[in-house]
Amino acid sequence: MPEADAVDEEEEMPLSLRLSIADTLTLGNATCGFMAVYFTTTGILIPHLTGIDDSAGMARHSAATAVILMLCAAVFDLFDGLVARKLRSSPMGAELDNLSDLISFGLAPAYFVLVYGMVADDAHQRVAALGAIVVLLAVVLRLARFSCVTLKDGMFQGMPSPFGALTVVSIVLLELPFVATLLAILGTAWLMVSRVEYPKPRGRLAVAMLSWIVLSMGLLAAWAFDAPSGQLLLQTGCALQLVMSAVIPLFATARRVNNFRDNRREARAAQLP
Repeated sequence: MPEADAVDEEEEMPLSLRLSIADTLTLGNATCGFMAVYFTTTGILIPHLTGIDDSAGMARHSAATAVILMLCAAVFDLFDGLVARKLRSSPMGAELDNLSDLISFGLAPAYFVLVYGMVADDAHQRVAALGAIVVLLAVVLRLARFSCVTLKDGMFQGMPSPFGALTVVSIVLLELPFVATLLAILGTAWLMVSRVEYPKPRGRLAVAMLSWIVLSMGLLAAWAFDAPSGQLLLQTGCALQLVMSAVIPLFATARRVNNFRDNRREARAAQLP
């Protein structure tokens, strides 16, 4: 009988390792993040180090491709959660999601910042490397906290890592002065590990997020192929991303203050005879 039980356990083990549809989407997320690192290296860093004449054009195309891949990773991340809620997900789903997010929204944007510090004229490589490390560690801490802390349904604590990654690359693409760029990146990293509440992308918010991602891809493509006013369109899209990253915490803070005031008023009213 013990031998039969052992055989049954061996036969059942592979079932828990089978990938679900949601897991396949999660692996697509990880693949996009890795390819973003690849294009950042081959199209931006290597041409800069080797002094290729057409490095500016290659850098523009490769930077756009890398960011579009991060956007695609965000699409996969959006849909794997939706599919997992609708269909059965495997026991590996949560772990795969965290590992894939670390690649696409931790390593890829941090590496983008690192390469920016190496190729930008007014950048300081070592300081940029420090900023890249801060971004990576912020995502690591945020994902670890997400796995350990239980929050009320429909809310995230801290800026979601996909939104933070897109904000970081938007800051770099804006081509602000180095000090302003670094401060904005550090501010974004702080928001990711903060206690500011962000709504989860469900329903209309998920549709709005998907529409914004598609629009961002179009702006990046227009910039990459040097379309008329492509640079202006890209800067407008990046600026809007920064505005959203700043406005959402303000609304969240205002809502918490109002809730606190309402609770105090209710407590005072309850104490009155």
